[in-house]
Amino acid sequence: MEIVRHPRYVDESKCIACGACYEKCPKKIPDTYNQGLAKRKAIYVEYAQAVPLKYRIDPDTCIYLQKKKCGACKKLCPTGAIDFDMKEKIDTLNVGSVVLAPGFKPFDPSGFDTYNYANLPNVMTATEFERILSASGPTTGHLIRMSDHKEPKKIAWLQCVGSRDINRCDNPACSSVCCMYAIKEAVIAKEHSGDDLDCAIFYMDMRTMGKEFERFYENAKKKGVRFIRCRVHSIVPVGDTGDMELRYVTDDGQVTTEIFEQVVLSVGLQTPPELVALADRLGISLTKGNFCKTDPFEPVATSREGVYVCGAFQGPKDIPQSVIDAGAAASAAGEFLSPARNTLTRVPEIVPETNVINERPRVGVFVCRCGVNIAGVVDVPAVAEYARTLPYVEFVADNLYSCSQDTQDIMAQTIREQNLNRVVVAACTPKTHEPLFQETLIAAGLNKYLFEMANIRNQDSWVHKNNPELATEKAMDLVRMAVSKAALIQPLKETALNVNQAALVIGGGVSGMNAARSLSRQGYVTHIVEKSDTLGGQARNLHTLPSGDKVADRLEKLAAQIEADEKITVHLNTTLAGVEGFVGNFKTTLAGNGGEQVLEHGVAVIATGGQEYKPAEYRYGEDPRILTSLELDRKLMDNDPAIESARSAVFIQCVGSREPERPYCSRICCTHSVHNSIELKRANPDMNVFILYRDVRTYGEKEYLYREARELGVIFVRFDLEHKPEVRKDGDRLIVRVIDHVLGIPMDIETDILTLASAILPNREEKLARFFKVPLNEDGFFVEKHAKLGPSEFATDGVFLCGLAHYPKPIDESIAQARAAASRAITLLAREKIHTSGQVAEINPSWCSQCGTCVSLCPYSAPTFRSPEERFWPGKAEINPALCKGCGLCVASCRSGAIHLKGFDNDQIFAQIFSMNEAG
Repeated sequence: MEIVRHPRYVDESKCIACGACYEKCPKKIPDTYNQGLAKRKAIYVEYAQAVPLKYRIDPDTCIYLQKKKCGACKKLCPTGAIDFDMKEKIDTLNVGSVVLAPGFKPFDPSGFDTYNYANLPNVMTATEFERILSASGPTTGHLIRMSDHKEPKKIAWLQCVGSRDINRCDNPACSSVCCMYAIKEAVIAKEHSGDDLDCAIFYMDMRTMGKEFERFYENAKKKGVRFIRCRVHSIVPVGDTGDMELRYVTDDGQVTTEIFEQVVLSVGLQTPPELVALADRLGISLTKGNFCKTDPFEPVATSREGVYVCGAFQGPKDIPQSVIDAGAAASAAGEFLSPARNTLTRVPEIVPETNVINERPRVGVFVCRCGVNIAGVVDVPAVAEYARTLPYVEFVADNLYSCSQDTQDIMAQTIREQNLNRVVVAACTPKTHEPLFQETLIAAGLNKYLFEMANIRNQDSWVHKNNPELATEKAMDLVRMAVSKAALIQPLKETALNVNQAALVIGGGVSGMNAARSLSRQGYVTHIVEKSDTLGGQARNLHTLPSGDKVADRLEKLAAQIEADEKITVHLNTTLAGVEGFVGNFKTTLAGNGGEQVLEHGVAVIATGGQEYKPAEYRYGEDPRILTSLELDRKLMDNDPAIESARSAVFIQCVGSREPERPYCSRICCTHSVHNSIELKRANPDMNVFILYRDVRTYGEKEYLYREARELGVIFVRFDLEHKPEVRKDGDRLIVRVIDHVLGIPMDIETDILTLASAILPNREEKLARFFKVPLNEDGFFVEKHAKLGPSEFATDGVFLCGLAHYPKPIDESIAQARAAASRAITLLAREKIHTSGQVAEINPSWCSQCGTCVSLCPYSAPTFRSPEERFWPGKAEINPALCKGCGLCVASCRSGAIHLKGFDNDQIFAQIFSMNEAG
């Protein structure tokens, strides 16, 4: 394939990001990084995930490139990096697979005259408001409005701007993310400005269908965020005040007018024309909404073999689902390229580690400016000068961006040239950047644990932005404490572990089978453990997908592939009786078919599924005409004559979901009911079909189904939690009463079929959770490592997660997460050897009193007792470094002081404490 490299007009190898060119550039244009809220120049720093790279020049605005002279930057550049003669370059890449992740374009509301976005400075998009709230944004996180820089006291959010709209734009799909980001912004805005800030969100349906989203929605209500169900027609300026008038109609039909000081437009996600053109060039099929077309059972495969897709180009989605799709696409590409694995692998050169034991500490301190994130508040040069006065400090430097690649290279070179044996970096959070700097130490020949980080951004400049003098003083304190500890840290060793090349998948549903198939296709022996006597899980109860595919046919084909795969062993009617070991070396005891079997494996994937809630309301179980959604599917599969003869059907949504005892949305129920209502109307166009709902949550391109159902005559009637429908029997008549939300009066519907869209319940695998030391949330679903960045893995190394065990989701999303879990598992299996952390607890057996406190307290089962028959220290406690997470719980609880945590010894921590109050 051929790719075009557009010229930057700045030679990266020469640019030192000194900023001389930027300072003298006279041309100012809207800054796309800050969404137009600040101005940047024709020469600017290019960002990637908020990490600065090098300067580049915008050819459309540069005076020199527009043949109008200037060229000041070229004259001033001290390294000669400016090169106006750069041309486009076409590179030819020989690849076996392609992953498309081009993202999306936020909808531009400038064309909506009634919203006055282009004319009123206090009307902004949600993306722009996000930058206002950010500490790295144009107002450094200070909530102000653009017209007069005053703090607003009343803000409105208007939902579905550029989404669910075929009148003012051609974007009928739901953008999936807007409801949640509006709630988040409203909550953060109130945190910024206090409870006096009035936040109102105007919406059609509140679509908080993700994990923990419904709780966040309810908490926002408790914090005072107002939710008004209505679509505002226009935004009218109020004289020269900068305020705006919004007129809307309430649920009871009252016309209301409110004045707001700021209005935020929740803009949708769309595919830009250039991506449509790219898809055409690649021969990729698109949906009618111009998103990439995929198959529900192959959710990341495009219409062209070997080309995969992830992220918002596949359809509107949030960060967790985008991360899941990325893992799934990587797994699919890995399956496709598996025969060529390791044929082009380059092994990095290993730099010999310098032995610094017994050497006098020689500390290097690197203070980061982080652009204006730190230097805009903290006097970085003063902090650097102060660091020079500290004991054992041999070298000090302050950098514009310590995390940039050129600075990393300079740091490694400095460590070697200055013969440094300890390194302190005063910058942002170690949570994200510590591994990066540790890699720099390794490249310089130092043990990666000879490193300490002072967080002078999150813990200083961001929280003390209104008091620079105090922030600078605190930065000096943090650096002094870090240096005090660094002088005492010692190199640590990591234990190497062999990885067993087999995988265990627990659960034989759609998720489990797809995870197993992905692992097998990439060359790994896989075992599926299923507690029932057949594969398929809950998918066996589904009739068709919205795409029209019969689930049973696709399921049968998938199960046949599993059964025929030589690398996959299926254990039916089997459960787990016990689990021992740790990442790379698990030993699991299986119980089933009259005996027990021990399996050795390196990783485990939990795909145990969920179950249908059996309602205790709406007279379920009292009449055969009252069904759950899955029971209706069964009747459709069996071509039950009751379906064809029915004259009326009613669906009641949120049965068992979004209730105080189950405060989560089951995600799939709205789409399932809307799809089944369409099936009923197609089977019998004269049938009266009603859907009684609280919010219709047909997110993404599932919105097309909602539209189709209404066009077919399906009637949607809204109810609220305080006025739920009532079901009664009058002789043989089955009657549902609901209060009409338009007329405000009760309405009786006689029905032949009543379908209850019941909740999806977790299986509450508490035994399994104990075996693998993984957590369950209060609802009973497994808790992932990170809600956004680690949705398919656990904090426990070597254990992964997918499907309904994680949270309710449709088949395509379950399959994507299964493949993502397999992808994450393969990152371990492919290494063959892994290393434990060096920062683990260690026991001095001569001090151990054998009290067992550490054994009982450790959540990871790392401490155990030695055998009484052992020759050395019999019966004493010891810690398995492969299981230890370095949490320090055992250290704090040891009554004998026998346990210490490497990297956080008492002398190191006390050195920090004692230096805290030392004079500068």
